[in-house]
Amino acid sequence: MTTLDIPELALVALVGISGSGKSTFARRHFGPTQVLSSDTFRGMVADDENDQSASTDAFDVLHYVAGKRLRSGRLTVVDATNLQQHARAGLVTVAREHDVLPVAIVLDVPEPLCWERTQGRADRTFGRPVLGRMQRDLRRSIGRLEREGFRKVHVLRGVEEIEAAEIRYEKLYNDRRELTGPFDIVGDVHGCRAELEALLVRLGWTLHRDEAGRPVNAVHPEGRTAIFVGDLVDRGPDSPGVLRLVMGMVAAGTALCVPGNHEQKLLRKLRGRNVTVSHGLAETLAQLDAESPGFVAEISAFVDGLVSHYVLDGGRLVVAHAGLKAEYQGRASGRVRAFALFGETTGETDEYGLPVRYPWAREYRGSAMVVYGHTPTPVPEWINNTICIDTGCVFGGTLTALRYPDRELVSVPAAREYYPPARPLLVEPGRTGGTPGDAERDDLGLDLRDVAGRRHIDYGYGAVTVPAENAAAALEVMSRFAVDPRWLPWLPPTMAPCSTSTVEGFLEHPAQAFDDYRSAGVDRVVCEEKHMGSRAVVLVCRDDGTGARRFGPGDGVIYTRTGRPFFGGEQDRALLSRVRAAVTASGLWAELDSDWLLLDCELLPWSAKAGGLIREQYAAVGAAGRAALPAVLELLDRADGRALPVGELRDRMARRHADLVRYTEAYRGYVRPTDGLDGVTLAPFAVLASEGVTHTGRDHGWHLALADRLYTADPELFTPTRRRVVDLADPQATAEATDWWRELTDSGGEGMVVKPYAGLAARDAKGRLLQPGVKCRGREYLRIIYGPEYAEPEQLAVLRDRSLGRKRGLALREHGLGLAALDRLAEGAPLWRRHELVFAILANESEPVDPRL
Repeated sequence: MTTLDIPELALVALVGISGSGKSTFARRHFGPTQVLSSDTFRGMVADDENDQSASTDAFDVLHYVAGKRLRSGRLTVVDATNLQQHARAGLVTVAREHDVLPVAIVLDVPEPLCWERTQGRADRTFGRPVLGRMQRDLRRSIGRLEREGFRKVHVLRGVEEIEAAEIRYEKLYNDRRELTGPFDIVGDVHGCRAELEALLVRLGWTLHRDEAGRPVNAVHPEGRTAIFVGDLVDRGPDSPGVLRLVMGMVAAGTALCVPGNHEQKLLRKLRGRNVTVSHGLAETLAQLDAESPGFVAEISAFVDGLVSHYVLDGGRLVVAHAGLKAEYQGRASGRVRAFALFGETTGETDEYGLPVRYPWAREYRGSAMVVYGHTPTPVPEWINNTICIDTGCVFGGTLTALRYPDRELVSVPAAREYYPPARPLLVEPGRTGGTPGDAERDDLGLDLRDVAGRRHIDYGYGAVTVPAENAAAALEVMSRFAVDPRWLPWLPPTMAPCSTSTVEGFLEHPAQAFDDYRSAGVDRVVCEEKHMGSRAVVLVCRDDGTGARRFGPGDGVIYTRTGRPFFGGEQDRALLSRVRAAVTASGLWAELDSDWLLLDCELLPWSAKAGGLIREQYAAVGAAGRAALPAVLELLDRADGRALPVGELRDRMARRHADLVRYTEAYRGYVRPTDGLDGVTLAPFAVLASEGVTHTGRDHGWHLALADRLYTADPELFTPTRRRVVDLADPQATAEATDWWRELTDSGGEGMVVKPYAGLAARDAKGRLLQPGVKCRGREYLRIIYGPEYAEPEQLAVLRDRSLGRKRGLALREHGLGLAALDRLAEGAPLWRRHELVFAILANESEPVDPRL
């Protein structure tokens, strides 16, 4: 067996003359979608696979498709003769453009056998001299492939060797996705050995020393792994000591290390290259003069073996000395290595003569957290899920480590300034600390490309495709009406109704709501009174300082389910002030260890926000009917008195009048006078999130207990939510809950919402998200929704055929997006990652679904 090692991500060029078996080899060893055949592309552009005049166009398209595949990280195989240098150069260029390794597999088959195979194909009409010329080109090509840029060249000689070949995929050196941590990622040390020892001890590491007392290894009792971001050497007092410790840890398997630009310069000097001895290299060389030649040789070998960057924890973490753009992560090329070592500059210099670095982190949109150093900053700053942890220890700052996945920063101060910085370590205006919940700088903003157009979003709980037209509608609302996106971390999902009732006279009934959850494996639910008001989300901060640090200017916001300010202006501020006072009085700031809370509420009465809707849509119908139907009945009574046959019509009009009266009474039950906040109440039913944590995993008993405490703190502002906890296996419990629902609805209530008691993130037996709640509305409320006469038997029969599948699917998608948005809020994800989910929820609202459901 001949084993061919190729990278998992590569562009593979098959090289061989016609008849050498390239297509057969490709079918045997690669998937059909991985192989791009030049014959196929000639057929695409010219309807003839043998039309050589179409080759230029065919290869243009082939290179384009190859680029698309490589960009998305997919192995790509090119099945063509690839005998001409210019043809191969095009493939090498495509590979380099996408920072993958080009690989050549040469099939060297005797020319007579190839001619025999060619004669057996009716579509091959060229003569044997052409094949002979191909064979000569192959001979010249074999020795050139490596020089042309192919990183691996496998030559299979003869049919037996080709038949015995097996492909073995190898991971790139930077691919350590199997390592999940936990990690302690250490910033630029620059020869500060004492500070490194102090930092490791503070992180809980145990140092091991040699006979001379020098640290040569460190082990963490909890099995943590250290990762060094490079620049171990130069400027500081003991670069050899730092190297001895880090090299020992790497050799023992307790640490990983990526190279910094200072290590690379040192390596070149140790190898005799001509380098400028500056930026602290002189100090390192002087310190190495006191070390043995063997140790210096070990240093050279160690630095030479360092990999430009690491992709870790399933792709969720990337460590590189100067950071790494998303498109370079997990790739291998000189360009990738250069970026990882030096970053990218604008070509300008600042007032200190230092290069101005391109702010790649501000445009970063990758899903992986990127941790890096290289550019000293006095305060680590989260920008788009990236963080620089070089805090200038050698310049008198601190030595910093990031605990992953905890996102906790740990620092020790420098003993002194060892090397004067070329640029003062000053905190820039607007910079914040590096704790998980810190807000991003105001100047980062959002990018239209994050939300515009057709987008596919994988959000952890599922995946959703947002059509371009829905995105455009959401953009209209967001850009013109919504609150500041920094204050908009979540939107409520739409709510699905329970299954259509089979109970006579009812469109919705608790029996079906209970059956819905029972069939999903839920054994316990909570039935909550459904408040007839307007959905209100309250994000309240303890003070302005919390708001500015965490979200932006201000101390809170209250907004509608489409993200608009609820009342706007002073009325919202007054409402937030009372909510803040109630949270303080109830002790929730301290209990939840947070300076902010995100609450899901209903604001009552309905008329406080929907007065215009009630007047224009409902009251207008009622007024018209009340004006017309009594007159109609009076006329019919006269006709009946004259013995005209109008009895049946008169009865029908009387029923319509009675239905209209009930309709009017139904919507009037949700109207009461308000003056500013006088008469306005708030019914909270969930505490969604607080600093560093989402509460979606808490059961509803916990949420409602906190809501009750807010009601106790301010019973004039807050309205309690009545509820029943129901064991679905207990017939008496379900019967009592049904009776309670009848009492609520008969007294003018809207109905109830049935929820899995386990909480918002409840799942079924197969691990799928459950509907967070289904609404079960009363007969009289549904009269408002479906019209005064909806309960007539013939009308009800039609409505029973309503389709709920689309509404339920929409509710689940929006619910999953909301859970993911809350998760990202809790983990301190960058604004754009949170906002794309909130935006997608709003975009989903443009789906064509019956609004009455």
